[in-house]
Amino acid sequence: MKARFAVRPLAAAICVAAMLPLPSFATDGYFAHGYGMRAKGMGGASYGLGLDAFGGANNPAGMAFAGTRVDVGVDWFSPRRSAERTGAAPGLNGSVDSDSTNFFIPEFGFNYQMQPDLALGITVYGNGGMNTDYKTGQLNCGAGPNTANMLCGSTSLGVDLMQLMIAPTLAWQFAPKQAVGVAPIFAYQRFKAEGLQAFDNAPGFPPFTSAPGFVTNKGYDSSTGFGFRIGYQGEFDGFRVGAVYSSKMSMGNFDEYKGLFAEQGGFDIPASYGLGFAYTGMKDWTLAFDWVYIDYSGIPSIANQALTGAPLGASNGPGFGWQSVNVFKLGAEYQLNPAWTLRAGYNYSGNPIDSANVTFNIIAPGVVQHHLTLGFTYNMPDKSTITMAYMHAFDNSVTGPSLFNAVLGPGAGGNEKISMYQNSLGIAWGKKF
Repeated sequence: MKARFAVRPLAAAICVAAMLPLPSFATDGYFAHGYGMRAKGMGGASYGLGLDAFGGANNPAGMAFAGTRVDVGVDWFSPRRSAERTGAAPGLNGSVDSDSTNFFIPEFGFNYQMQPDLALGITVYGNGGMNTDYKTGQLNCGAGPNTANMLCGSTSLGVDLMQLMIAPTLAWQFAPKQAVGVAPIFAYQRFKAEGLQAFDNAPGFPPFTSAPGFVTNKGYDSSTGFGFRIGYQGEFDGFRVGAVYSSKMSMGNFDEYKGLFAEQGGFDIPASYGLGFAYTGMKDWTLAFDWVYIDYSGIPSIANQALTGAPLGASNGPGFGWQSVNVFKLGAEYQLNPAWTLRAGYNYSGNPIDSANVTFNIIAPGVVQHHLTLGFTYNMPDKSTITMAYMHAFDNSVTGPSLFNAVLGPGAGGNEKISMYQNSLGIAWGKKF
């Protein structure tokens, strides 16, 4: 009966979440280092554990073991991005920091144990990988000193990608301690770009785009799409195993930016898959490890190289040059006493950006690789919990020759460096019924 009363306020919370613009982030390349505060405190490791109601974002099969519960949280996310160009022709050298440094990312989850072997739930979360805001006034690109941004545009430079995922879940325990789960996923995303005037067939530059007037400063455009996530989770004498596959999400095109993204504004969401292991056989301890592969290579607008010989917006047009990556997540949880549970973790991601694609990634510098996390849960007498998680992603940078060398001549564009480090601190309230 208590679970029935929980549905009405949760439905209201989901409606609120659907109206919120979810800031994007980039820790494991395009994805968050974890979903749900418990997983975030353990470096993101979650595939082998039924931790909470965020199975729709992690492993849907885990919802079979989570019980009837609700989880609501918010994460303060603070990325620090910078870009620098040196060794270029006079007027083209400069450096700048992104002004967008504070974001608040909500997350919601609900799970209902319909029968001992069947659970139905929903997870609402944010995803994405790009959000930058660089002031203009660093360069002289022919219009006078300190009038242009780092890519020779005339306004502030940056992009803003926001994504919302709604994932209903169904999990079935087909045998004792063995479960499978599925989560169809609805996605909404919106995007805008500013300060890319030099790539919009600007005077004095070669023609860059197949669709002039649809590259930059068009305001927000949006699209929707669908995908799915399936998973398995099982326990064998203290060992837990999980496996997850997330399909590529086919999204509608950003028509207002059909001159920027390959495939006339295409921007799909990459597929991913992985395995998770956890050991719960030690008193008071849980150890967990996940491996995840993120397949950026299947998304032309993300994976195509910066120099393809085709114009921006074409089917084989330039992209960000992101490579597919492996991600490794390691977490530990210690039950200090009935009230307190402590967590720590480490997360390593391959770097999707190489030195040949630095220029375009000034607006999307997803280069961090090493993350350390801490967290805890406080269990209250009424079966509700307060969980917090902290993450620090260590500073990392990539340096390479500027794309302007191909426009102005060898050496005239110099070299560019993009850098980023991050912090996040989140809190969530949960209740088991």
